[in-house]
Amino acid sequence: MENKTINVSFFKSSSDVTQCPEPNKPEYAFIGRSNVGKSSLINMLCGRNKLAKISSKPGKTQLINHFIIDDNWYLVDLPGYGWAKASKQDKNKWSLMNAEYMEQRKNLACVFLLIDSRIDAQAIDIDFMNWAGEQGIPLVIVFTKTDKLSKNKIASNIARIKKAFLQHWEELPLCFQTSSETGAGREQLLSYIEELNDLFYRK
Repeated sequence: MENKTINVSFFKSSSDVTQCPEPNKPEYAFIGRSNVGKSSLINMLCGRNKLAKISSKPGKTQLINHFIIDDNWYLVDLPGYGWAKASKQDKNKWSLMNAEYMEQRKNLACVFLLIDSRIDAQAIDIDFMNWAGEQGIPLVIVFTKTDKLSKNKIASNIARIKKAFLQHWEELPLCFQTSSETGAGREQLLSYIEELNDLFYRK
């Protein structure tokens, strides 16, 4: 793992976008299908083992969770979507909460959409991408768990996933490849966030 150290602390949890912190710092939201490895990636990115809760049971994140990084930007852990073992009512509530957050947060610099690099493109991911694109929400793709298969197999899988996405998009958003186990992609993600932070504070 890269040695870049960042200062991170939990800031607050919100059940509604109106409860979120004052929008005076850029923030970066992480979202993905249940069990995509979101909590592990956030922990890797922040250099912490237990910052975000990791569970074998999908649907652990149920609120909008803000973490303050270097007193300069927010990392936002959003509820996942997909096959979490939860009631339809709860799933609908989380979906609405996510949508309102992404549509209304003026300081949202980017949404990081996590995609499992081991499996084929999922309709629910494509649906989310299309919705975000239609709403004009800034989006990048983060492929997770790239250490789980051989390099050739991962490359083949990612190429196939991208091809499926390109049936709906003329051009794909920026893509990153990561591994929470090895730390791969950490430096690239943090550097990208730094670039967007510079743009935000120049406004």
